[in-house]
Amino acid sequence: MNKIAVFGIFILLLACQNKIAEQELALLNGYWEIEKVILANGQIKEYNVNTTVDYIELKDLSGFRKKVYPKFDGYYDTSNDAEYFTIINRKDHFEINYKNELSEWIEVLKTLDENSFSVTNTENITYKYKRFKPISVNK
Repeated sequence: MNKIAVFGIFILLLACQNKIAEQELALLNGYWEIEKVILANGQIKEYNVNTTVDYIELKDLSGFRKKVYPKFDGYYDTSNDAEYFTIINRKDHFEINYKNELSEWIEVLKTLDENSFSVTNTENITYKYKRFKPISVNK
């Protein structure tokens, strides 16, 4: 009986430790690059160099994500396309709901801190992002 109680407490503590607070969602604002993708079969694809970066802007649980292209002078070229989203606070997690004229999809926010975040989509593919640090080459 004691083993079951200890196991139950362990599961409860494990479930509570990764809860993201709503006020932490503001950490999503800014420039992010993909660090790695973990496919549903467990295969991992590492991204050592990224030519595109995601710019995320969030306000009041709504926002957009846009692809930008960093340049060596510290500036960015931007695409004209933006993916608009809303964030829904579920009981135990946050869902990022994207919708455009071509499709809709959902990503579950798994982890978030000032330097990284991860999301998992409905196909069980996990994307791990790290905060982008711009490269500036002085002339």
